[in-house]
Amino acid sequence: MHHHKIKLEIILSLVALLLAACGSKASNDFNAGKINMQPIEGEKKMDSNKYQVATFGEGCFWCTEAAFQRLKGIIKVESGYSGGTVPDPTYEAVCTGKTGHAEVTQITYDPSIISFKELLEVFWKTHDPTTLNRQGNDVGTQYRSIILYHDEEQKALAEQYKHALDSAKVWNDPVVTEIVPFKKFYKAENYHQDYYNQHENQPYCSFVITPKLEKFKKVFADKLK
Repeated sequence: MHHHKIKLEIILSLVALLLAACGSKASNDFNAGKINMQPIEGEKKMDSNKYQVATFGEGCFWCTEAAFQRLKGIIKVESGYSGGTVPDPTYEAVCTGKTGHAEVTQITYDPSIISFKELLEVFWKTHDPTTLNRQGNDVGTQYRSIILYHDEEQKALAEQYKHALDSAKVWNDPVVTEIVPFKKFYKAENYHQDYYNQHENQPYCSFVITPKLEKFKKVFADKLK
């Protein structure tokens, strides 16, 4: 597995560089090995005076929330449900897998400090996007890997990243992350919010989330608050 981690680090670095190039007006195509990226037409310029929103699902939202909270430029992280058809779902209902919703985190961020491209890098590196409806021991459609894009720019960047990772065969299995339009976010019950920070000594937090956060802090040391 160690060589897979090294390969992923290299590929993600290349992808980040290529995505940065896509924001320019240059007409050149960019190619790196098996990664073939095309410039995004009409990429909008973000107003650094306004906050932006990203919505990701990568398994248990307790873990995802704890990681993104620690990044510079993150204004707010909320745990909740999205991607389904049932209005105002409860945690118990979502756990049945019948609502269509995934556990997600809604992230409000300052694009003058951290970009959506950088958030995507964190997203891909903090879960396994090749396991369908599963992350570790958490099994069910509510734990699926999903990006709910808020505009066409987010959609294009997410699809390019996914295609680049698949083309480079970073993992033995294909990436199964869903990339779908954002429709509505239902904030989870209050006891789910800021869960790790409030329950750091709870067994699940100690044995599952804390080790993940320690690795996360090493990988993204330059982006931490």
